[in-house]
Amino acid sequence: MATTHVLEQESNPWEQQAARFKIAAEKLKLDEGLWRVLQQPNREIIVHIPVAMDNGQLEVFTGYRVQHSIARGPAKGGVRYAPDVTLDEVRALASWMTWKCAVVNIPFGGAKGGIICDPKNMSRGELERLTRRYTAELIEFIGPEKDVPAPDVNTNEQVMAWMMDTYSMHMRQTVTAVVTGKPLNMGGSRGRREATGRGVMIICDESIKKLNMRREDTRVIIQGFGNVGSNAALLMHNSCYKVVGIGEWDGGLYNAKGIDIHALWEYRQKEGTIQGFKEAEKRATEELLVTDCEILIPAATENVISSSNADKVKAKILVEGANGPTTAAADEILADKHVFVMPDILANAGGVTASYFEWVQDRQGYFWKESVVNEQLEHIMVSSFEDVVRYAETHKVNNRIAAYMLAIDRVAYTIRQRGIYA
Repeated sequence: MATTHVLEQESNPWEQQAARFKIAAEKLKLDEGLWRVLQQPNREIIVHIPVAMDNGQLEVFTGYRVQHSIARGPAKGGVRYAPDVTLDEVRALASWMTWKCAVVNIPFGGAKGGIICDPKNMSRGELERLTRRYTAELIEFIGPEKDVPAPDVNTNEQVMAWMMDTYSMHMRQTVTAVVTGKPLNMGGSRGRREATGRGVMIICDESIKKLNMRREDTRVIIQGFGNVGSNAALLMHNSCYKVVGIGEWDGGLYNAKGIDIHALWEYRQKEGTIQGFKEAEKRATEELLVTDCEILIPAATENVISSSNADKVKAKILVEGANGPTTAAADEILADKHVFVMPDILANAGGVTASYFEWVQDRQGYFWKESVVNEQLEHIMVSSFEDVVRYAETHKVNNRIAAYMLAIDRVAYTIRQRGIYA
């Protein structure tokens, strides 16, 4: 029973976030009051959403929106649709967003949303009705100056278009800046779709420079071929990295000579899966996580690297494209193995950084060229990498704790300056 409890605790993202926060806060000697303020979210909203289904039945879905902090600016964070969404998961993701925005020093706080549903078994009409009612339930809590949602797991540009339209109908005016990750013609930003994957590649570039490695000699394995994984794979393939493994929820692929990512992308677009792709051998995704390579990029779900497999990881560099893919217990094992870990709150911050650019463009009513978006993104990601590595070396901690310390320090500093309103 004790073992079961430990494993449950290790797989709970809120517990994982709290464990890293505790270490960083202790090292910062954060005072007790600020510790309490930053440990808990500002606001947690639970809504029960009635939706008329296509078969005439009325279903009620549970939705969440957690706003962790608004100390440095409006809350910012995605909305995910999945059958296994929990309040603890949404809480953890909201707090990670606070630290992520602080690490890359953009003027947002952290939020996250989710609805317990299975979008694979829902029609477009059902998803639209669900999205619109969820948005309407949150109408007084979101907005360009309050909380700005974005796409996440199983949500996309279309879902953001419905959210933006619903909010705009209530406001009686078009408010493009209420969400990011929108279609281009509705105030979306060029470069936003590829931004998280591009940010991951920039962090890989900086990591290999730091360790005196070259792209041409660097084998890469990516777990996940969704928005983040596929864009990172395409960009890295184009930049002379050798992508030897791709893992998906239904199995993976491996080719020691490198996979042709363009061919795989086209195959997936046509077939809806990477399974059956002839130019690579089939390999279990769990096995790919512990296959020999220089860079491992978990870019799918939480807790895929845990105390059960961390000791078998053979990568020299771990760059977290997903949120929370490595548990706190695994961190210690990876540190002992001298794996160079680039934590999620830095590695996948390209998405929220480009979302910030989109929000700025919407509010200006002036839109940038894609080259400008990519140039600004690179500048922020490289500067943030340098900040985190410098912090790690100065304080003699690993990169993850350094990123948390830097983020907590920035948010705490702002709260001290603002004071506590009573």
